[in-house]
Amino acid sequence: MELDLATVAVVVPHGKEPAKWYKEKLGFEISGDAEGHWVVVAPKGSTKGPQGPWRGIHLCEAEELEPGNTGILFLTADIKATVKEMKAKGVRFTREITKEPWGTYAMFADPYGNEFWLMPK
Repeated sequence: MELDLATVAVVVPHGKEPAKWYKEKLGFEISGDAEGHWVVVAPKGSTKGPQGPWRGIHLCEAEELEPGNTGILFLTADIKATVKEMKAKGVRFTREITKEPWGTYAMFADPYGNEFWLMPK
């Protein structure tokens, strides 16, 4: 099992204006459409990993994250194998592998109630 850190969520009222601030004030690049829910900003050159996923700050359009949701996303080469291995080690999953139109994910928690996202690369 190998996990890569992909994004960390920061709650903002909407993506377009905050993305503009990060670009103009910090010189960050914008990945995504800067219109919808999935907007990622990062220092120039750091938005793409070796496999192509975005790496940076996910500007999450919401009033607040759900209780326990850290907004931290990990990537793995094989989500099914990773979930199986993590469960064998006693990791509790709060959301089994779920397929949505925007992607596949699962969620797991540490012993202290913090939840993390897991998605395939």
